Amino acid sequence: MSPLMVLKALANDKRLKIMEWVLSPEEHFPPQQDGDLVEDGVCVGFITEKIGLSQPTVTSHMKQLADAGLVTSKQIKNWVFYKPDRPAIRRAMSEIGTLLDLDRQS
Repeated sequence: MSPLMVLKALANDKRLKIMEWVLSPEEHFPPQQDGDLVEDGVCVGFITEKIGLSQPTVTSHMKQLADAGLVTSKQIKNWVFYKPDRPAIRRAMSEIGTLLDLDRQS
């Protein structure tokens, strides 16, 4: 995962909102019949309903988040569940901080 891919993925307001939700799934989604919100992730159907976009559009957004390394996916029955990849997010934020090097003297 490159810092640029992470920044591009999060530059979209819908993807940023989805990331906020999946980082705190119990605050933003009801319990699921299949799959635990924290252990397995959030069902794409719940994300689709909450964000108010079509399922193909949400799937595209989730693919971009996954390609950037921010979420992982898991299939349970006919549904795909997404959860944040917290270690990868921490690494990405550290790399972005290093890249920007805010402590560097100009």
